[in-house]
Amino acid sequence: MSEEDPVHVLSTEECWELIRAKEFGRLGFHLAEQVHIAPVNYAIDEDTLLFRTAEGSKLLAVVMNPDVAFEVDDYTEESAWSVIVRGTARKLDEDEEHRAENVPLRPWVPTLKYNVVEITPTEISGRRFDLSRPWLHITPQD
Repeated sequence: MSEEDPVHVLSTEECWELIRAKEFGRLGFHLAEQVHIAPVNYAIDEDTLLFRTAEGSKLLAVVMNPDVAFEVDDYTEESAWSVIVRGTARKLDEDEEHRAENVPLRPWVPTLKYNVVEITPTEISGRRFDLSRPWLHITPQD
């Protein structure tokens, strides 16, 4: 890529730095021969992602098919970025769930979410985009 290229490939270290700085992402999973996307808040525990979930589609999906994708992104006026984690998800056993207490993983909504799911990455990739968004600089005509 040239310096003028508005798309920049992020290193694995840069991807982890961005993921560690956020706490909200999107989980992609398979359920009943369909692909679903669900927003979740998460925390990092060493080199894995943890999230809490109630009984339901996310939990059922990762038990039936642990192949998942997870996406985190953000943007400013000048740039945007996206990091994709592909990996394997599993519900933590009761004796492992305490790991969620050692990281800043707290429910965003007051619902009971007793199940802790861990995503172990098998691949991580990211891109940063320099934005021009010319429509922001157009002044309305009277």
